[in-house]
Amino acid sequence: MNLRHTLIIATIAGGLTFSACSTQKDKFVNRNWHALNTKYNTLYNGNIAFEKGREELNASYRDDYWEILPVERLQVTEEIKLDSEDNNPNFIIAEEKATKAIQKHSMDIKDEERNPQTDEAFLLLGKSRYFDQRYIPALEAFNYILRKYTESDKLNEATIWREKTNMRLDNPEVAIKNLKRLFKYEELKDQEYADANAVLAQCYINLNAPDTAIQKLKISQAYTKKNPEKGRYLFIIGQLYDQLGYRDSANYAYDKVIALNRKSPRVYMINAHLKKIQNTELTDTNSEALLEYLTDLEENRENRPFLDKIYREVAQYHLANGSDSLALAYYNKSLRATQGERKLNAMNYQSLADYYFDQDEYKVSGAYYDSTLTNLAENTRQHRNIKKKLDNLEDVIKYEDIVQHADSVITLYQMPEAKRKTYFEEHIAELKRKEEEAAEKELKRTEAGFATFAKSKGGRENQGKFYFYNITSLGYGKNDFKTRWGERTLEDDWRWSNKSRTLVSEATGEEIVQNGAANTMDGDQKFSVEYYLSQIPTDITVIDSLKTERNFANYQLGLIYKEKFRDNLLAAAKLERVLASNPEERLILPSKYNLYKIYEESGSPLAQNMKQDIITNHPDTRYAEILLNPQAVLEGNTDSPDARYAALYKLYEDQEFLQVITQSEGYIGQFTGDPIVPKFEMLKANAIGRLQGFEPFKEALNYVALTYPNNPEGKKAEQMVEEQLPKLETKEFSPETGSTGTGNWKVVFPFKIRDNEKALALKNRLEEAIKELNYKNVVSKDIYNLEGEFVVVHGFRSKDFALGFAELIKNNKDYRIKDENFVVLSDNYKIIQVHKNLESYKAQF
Repeated sequence: MNLRHTLIIATIAGGLTFSACSTQKDKFVNRNWHALNTKYNTLYNGNIAFEKGREELNASYRDDYWEILPVERLQVTEEIKLDSEDNNPNFIIAEEKATKAIQKHSMDIKDEERNPQTDEAFLLLGKSRYFDQRYIPALEAFNYILRKYTESDKLNEATIWREKTNMRLDNPEVAIKNLKRLFKYEELKDQEYADANAVLAQCYINLNAPDTAIQKLKISQAYTKKNPEKGRYLFIIGQLYDQLGYRDSANYAYDKVIALNRKSPRVYMINAHLKKIQNTELTDTNSEALLEYLTDLEENRENRPFLDKIYREVAQYHLANGSDSLALAYYNKSLRATQGERKLNAMNYQSLADYYFDQDEYKVSGAYYDSTLTNLAENTRQHRNIKKKLDNLEDVIKYEDIVQHADSVITLYQMPEAKRKTYFEEHIAELKRKEEEAAEKELKRTEAGFATFAKSKGGRENQGKFYFYNITSLGYGKNDFKTRWGERTLEDDWRWSNKSRTLVSEATGEEIVQNGAANTMDGDQKFSVEYYLSQIPTDITVIDSLKTERNFANYQLGLIYKEKFRDNLLAAAKLERVLASNPEERLILPSKYNLYKIYEESGSPLAQNMKQDIITNHPDTRYAEILLNPQAVLEGNTDSPDARYAALYKLYEDQEFLQVITQSEGYIGQFTGDPIVPKFEMLKANAIGRLQGFEPFKEALNYVALTYPNNPEGKKAEQMVEEQLPKLETKEFSPETGSTGTGNWKVVFPFKIRDNEKALALKNRLEEAIKELNYKNVVSKDIYNLEGEFVVVHGFRSKDFALGFAELIKNNKDYRIKDENFVVLSDNYKIIQVHKNLESYKAQF
């Protein structure tokens, strides 16, 4: 009987279950069966995956507190995704669960949804796509809820998410319009009202309306029940007030963030503290209070994760207060404590670079600017500005090094013998003192290490053992050997002086491998007065050369400080030193003129004296003409450098290369010191290349690159030397075997320069013939060298075509052009022109 009842009950239950599985029957059992399965099975797992995905996003996302924070913590890329490849797997799982819930449990009967959980499945589907940044598919899901489930309790939430999606799709105006309609016609819960206003705030921030965004954020922070959101909204309010210049209002908002304390993430509170400090002007009355405020932040153990920013703020305080050494120490502490925040690193490096730049320590400043660049995004205005400043600094560093080296050598050369000897004796004594200090420090460190080891269990176990089994004794011996001999290879005759050894540089920490000769110099000559004395030049020509280099470097530095850094004081000092050092004639006049301009700009009475000096001592120069008649420098003046350059460039285009070279040399001497001189040098170098060939061209380009490295022409010349010259260097001709080779071929008619009229006449006849034959070839007259030139017909597809054309114009009675010619591959013609090796080509082909 019991078995019978059990079977009956099981049969009935199975029938009910089977009947309830149908999604096409609008029954109480069916509706609740699918609703329960949707909510507590599929959607439950989907929501767990969704929340896990959001937690991962929050954990990996880093806010940039140097910019206005986004209202929602979400890392957004610029691309708009349409598929789910390479996305967060948790959101993919959530989307799959939502899709499964819709496919298996949706009860769409007579165009009406009977499962009350299906709208939540679509909402989860849309939110998962939103956080995967697949905004268009997400928008479809939210719109489906609004269109299909008109009686759903999720309509307001779906509307808010839809407008967030519209905002992400760069349609803030649409989002604002729809949210305003939502406020007007719907009654929202407090959290929904807060979320909707937060979306509006982000829209207004995107539309650059910070004042309206502030009002919306104030509403959001008042209505939200989530303290992390409240802290974030208040912090953004403070940032927006800062942007508008209302510091008091900003500080009031930051105070509210600080008052939340542990209710909100600590990162908001710390940054609020720092923003308040940045908004406080340092004065004598608040200086001590501000330092105490910063010290409290620094010493609070809970603030350790934020010490990088706190240290930077302390550094800023000390720099403003005139405590430079403390400021530098804290900038470096901030760099060491940084959590990989590139923008903070860039700011610290730039602060250090600016400081050393102001102290005229350009080499150190350049190193810090270089570090700044590595932490900045490329193709930004800040990156370009720092790069330009670094490029200018590289020139300064180069010339300052030249000046320093020349000054050192010349000073030693001019010293009396006894004074030189005393100088080097003091230098050697200092070297020995440093080595002794380093050795003593290393010995103490080693002994301390061994003493610590000896007290340990392992050290006690080694006591009384044979030397080579005693770790303490063996380690001490190894260290002593290394200090005395360096790194030596295990081999015979290891003590011989011709064996190499590895030392560690005290200055850089780098390993330096030295051979026997170097060992002798390092051990003996490093402490030898005679060795140092022997290194001082004795030839007066070497000293004169150093003086010339020093004068030119000082002149270049004067121009750089004047034109690029606007530092007239330094510029004047450099140019005055040039004039006081018996410079070359070509540097005297431009140095005087630039000094005159500096004095004039600073209102110094020396300006009139320098002007009179130029007019009296250099009356026939262009500078005197400029001072007497300023109109002479107008661009339209036919005697101006620009006008002469334009005329010379026209000669270059007309292939008058010899005139270009000779006239350029004259103008270079006449306009020495003028910014246009590098242009004349570059034009001259190109003319030399066209007329004389590869090697003279290479030499001329190198001269421009080395002489004018801080000018655009010098940099262009250096680029050509590095990139273009290697491509032109080959002298090997391409094979021209067979008569059907394809490529670009030319027919070349060689002439002597003295037969220029015949060459021009042939060029005209060839152009007429090509026009009559309806060919598309081009004819040119190309200079080859000082003695020869070519008339060239370009553009034949193959050697046969070129030979056929030459035969046609020779034998056709309408032309009868019998001038000597040859057919050449374009690549080989280029080599002939670059290397001026026509004879080699003829001998080969």
